[in-house]
Amino acid sequence: MTGGPDRRTVLKLSGAAAATTLAGLPFRAFAQVPLGEDRHGLSAFGDLKYPADFKHFDYVRPDAPKGGKISYSPGQWAFNQNPNTFNSLNTLILKGDAAVRLEIIFASLMTRALDEPDALYGFAAQSVRIENDGKLYRYKLRPEAKFHDGSPLTAEDVAFSIATLKKDGHPLISQQMLEVESAEAISPQEVTIRFSGRQARDIPLMVAGLPILSKAYYSKQPFTESTMEPPLGCGPYKVGNLAAGRFIEYEKVKDWWGDSLPVFAGQNNFDVIRIEMFRDRQVSLEGFKGGAYWFREEFTSRFWANSYDFPAIKDGRVIRFELRDERPSGAQGWWINTRRDKLSDPRVREALICAFDFEWTNANLMFGSYIRTSSVFENSPLKAEGPPSAAELSLLEPFRGKVPDEVFGQPFVPPTSDGSGQDRKLLRRATELLRSAGWTIQDGALRNAKGDRYILEILDDDPIFEAHVLAYIKNLKLLGIDASFRVVDPAQFQSRQRSFDFDMMPRRWALSSTPGDDLRLFFGSSTAKVEGSNNLPGVSDPAIDAMIDHAVAARTRDELTLACKALDRLVRAGRYWVPHWHKPTYWLATWDVFGRPDDGPRYGLPFDTAWWFDTEKAARIGIRA
Repeated sequence: MTGGPDRRTVLKLSGAAAATTLAGLPFRAFAQVPLGEDRHGLSAFGDLKYPADFKHFDYVRPDAPKGGKISYSPGQWAFNQNPNTFNSLNTLILKGDAAVRLEIIFASLMTRALDEPDALYGFAAQSVRIENDGKLYRYKLRPEAKFHDGSPLTAEDVAFSIATLKKDGHPLISQQMLEVESAEAISPQEVTIRFSGRQARDIPLMVAGLPILSKAYYSKQPFTESTMEPPLGCGPYKVGNLAAGRFIEYEKVKDWWGDSLPVFAGQNNFDVIRIEMFRDRQVSLEGFKGGAYWFREEFTSRFWANSYDFPAIKDGRVIRFELRDERPSGAQGWWINTRRDKLSDPRVREALICAFDFEWTNANLMFGSYIRTSSVFENSPLKAEGPPSAAELSLLEPFRGKVPDEVFGQPFVPPTSDGSGQDRKLLRRATELLRSAGWTIQDGALRNAKGDRYILEILDDDPIFEAHVLAYIKNLKLLGIDASFRVVDPAQFQSRQRSFDFDMMPRRWALSSTPGDDLRLFFGSSTAKVEGSNNLPGVSDPAIDAMIDHAVAARTRDELTLACKALDRLVRAGRYWVPHWHKPTYWLATWDVFGRPDDGPRYGLPFDTAWWFDTEKAARIGIRA
């Protein structure tokens, strides 16, 4: 939270009773949202930065030039999207590998403001009214909203979308809609969404941000099938030119009905958004150097340090710069699949953590560019630090004796090595942990009491981390572990991730600044066996479930922070991943053809929405859109 005091109450919890104070409260008890009045926006705790008559978000240039093109290779993706290839244009189901950014072809009831932690403002809906103690949300739709074929967007479409996504949507959607009871069209421009009253604080916001589907279109097309037919949308862009697995273009919809809305003033500035697909980061970089695409976010320190000295950099046609990244960094690392017997013991998992020499890796392979990650809420106020406060202890005390003792002391931090690449002290510690878990060296190999060898595969779809992994494997072999690094094609990687068919695999999960029911997707017992969920390690722990319940039921941001810190202690105590690294900046390089607002938002980098094509800059370096 920034700035001075606001309407949020100060947390005051004491005694063991606090451990059960938050669970099971009705929506009205914890959300500071006025009931029974029309509102232009929503947030988890009812606080909105922008008034009803706002003209534009502060982080945009409202008179930004329109036209031109932006092209890039994706660094973020959602649902079943694959950043390296695609064979489907249906991004809302589990099946298939969809193209990145397909979400921009749809409208939603409301849309995010990126300079607030979780606020949404009217998009297809012009207002919302909350009734019946938060169980009923009544939306009034904009009469001008329409699909790309000219048909009106109606309450029937909204009700159909919610029912369809709850029943057949990707698990990352459907699993969060369990407490959505119904959606009903009251009139062509009015729809009600009914919740059970047990829904998490953030679920109504999630539902308000869901894509709106055309009921008429999907009465003729099966929603549950992968397809290369562009779906009928209602958003600012539609699918344009594409080549499966290579590139996709999104074309700005001419005279789009939402252009005049305040939430889109100064946004959706490009006529074409083109996304290039590469299966190798080195090849992707070479494509950027050659002008195959014009915007690049760099994720590889070696490239950032050594590979930006090509002619276009030297003569100013390409510029590179850093922007501050204030989003929660989340947890990047090699996630450990605890569903497998050989990885089910936390002592074994801690031994795997001890074997990774971050200090050597950072100094020798990453130019000292990174900070070690230790928390799933890294770079945010939700990260646990130091001994737990009295309020945290009140949440954790019911589980004393059922969770590791360290939960009640300092949170787990990955050990610091001597930087040699082969820290004998840490390797001895790893050996002791493995021995205590029943694994000993026999005939030169690590074996259990049955004589089975310890075989470990680290799975990836990109060889870029090969040097990092091989250095790690060297230490694992010193422990007697028969470790290997396997790189598979993107489709196979996605399939094995979905079905949890791996020992260890790299991923970065960045949670929102106001996490809620999405915590279950990462750490909840209910998602440990759900294919396609983000619960890669298979976390299934009653104490963690309880802390998630407290976070979901939090009535203020202070209570949310408290619950997440307690949750962080438990997750870190479980040793569910070998933590990697993070940095507090975006590394960016662009061909010098873009303009951007002076001040960007705190919670995102809207380069393909709030930036624009600068024709004068482009002309100076000989580029035409």
